[in-house]
Amino acid sequence: MDTVGNISPQDYDRFKLFLEQACGILLGEGKQYLITSRLTKLLRDENIPSVSALLQAIEMRQPRHLRDAVIDAMTTNETSWFRDQSPFEILAKEVFPEMDSIGKRQCRIWSSACSSGQEPYTISIALSEYMAKVSASGLVNAQIVATDISMSMLATAKQAEYDEGVLGRGLTAERKQQFFKPIGDRWRVADDIVRRVSFNEQNLLSTYGALGKFDIIFCRNVLIYFSAERKADILNRMALALNPDGYLFLGASETINGYTDAFEMIRSPHGVFYRLKSKP
Repeated sequence: MDTVGNISPQDYDRFKLFLEQACGILLGEGKQYLITSRLTKLLRDENIPSVSALLQAIEMRQPRHLRDAVIDAMTTNETSWFRDQSPFEILAKEVFPEMDSIGKRQCRIWSSACSSGQEPYTISIALSEYMAKVSASGLVNAQIVATDISMSMLATAKQAEYDEGVLGRGLTAERKQQFFKPIGDRWRVADDIVRRVSFNEQNLLSTYGALGKFDIIFCRNVLIYFSAERKADILNRMALALNPDGYLFLGASETINGYTDAFEMIRSPHGVFYRLKSKP
């Protein structure tokens, strides 16, 4: 394996270009260490001696799975239950009640870049908690579509089983007991929570048409890895994927400012989110 010191500037530039074109991730200058730390095991397993040889193998598509394996290894998969809390309070206290007030019967939610499944399952838990407090909610048939570019993360998410360490990140003891059941030394998400969620592979640089229309889109803590041009493209295409008056949730450090004018910002006591502007 190459060390940080001998990934040539040419190979680093080639790898940066490959990664951005493949999945939109924009590596800055001086991130050779990131390539080294993320790809050491992959290069060893594939018996590839260097980043230069890796790039050549990808270009020749030999082996065929290598390109996807590299993207998988380089994708950041940091996540937790009820991450940042604010979006889920907004759902329970503002968005879900509004949908019920207008008689909404079909609610579709997209969790993009869902990683190992905590976000879509958290949304489903938040919906169950809301419906437990509201009689005859029309959201009983809500659907959550969860997508990610990483096949290994999707496989983990579909299993819906997590160990104690993972559950300890953001999940209260009460929710653990109510919405999970023990399976050996692991915990499985309750069937009624899992039932609402479906998983699909999706590159955010690709078309979203096959996913259908949504009422709510979560695109949190992922836009920070894209260039300004790609951020604008993703946000504008997500606007097209929303039903009228649909909602968009971004990460706490992310914004639409300078990238799209398709949304209006809503500041509530529970946090900031965005609503699709009505067409004139």
